Amino acid sequence: MLDKIDRKLLNLLQRDASRTNAALAEAVGLSPSTCLRRVQRLLREGFVDRIVAILNPARLGRGLKAIVLVELAEHGEQEQRRFLDMAVAEPAVAQAYAVTGRTDVVLTLRLQDMDEFDALCERLFREG
Repeated sequence: MLDKIDRKLLNLLQRDASRTNAALAEAVGLSPSTCLRRVQRLLREGFVDRIVAILNPARLGRGLKAIVLVELAEHGEQEQRRFLDMAVAEPAVAQAYAVTGRTDVVLTLRLQDMDEFDALCERLFREG
């Protein structure tokens, strides 16, 4: 069970996982050794899926963001899965979601420019 300190640690880690154990301990009012044991337990028990770096797309030359709603010609799980597999193989696709309703897939893209967007659309949406 999570207590108030565990929740505060998780919040701090989610905002900035590069904090040192000493900084975390100070922020929650624990000794560094107690804080480390708590963080290790939270990791071991699966409260943290993974620790990642969030990149700055603009600094990487991908300053253009686009959200694309996709309505597939043929509906169904297999067609949706086929399209998602093709989409996530594209470097510009940051996120891809299968959804229900009129829209089948939502894509979040990080692109260099409109030329890259046009080329991506040609690959993903060309007929045949």
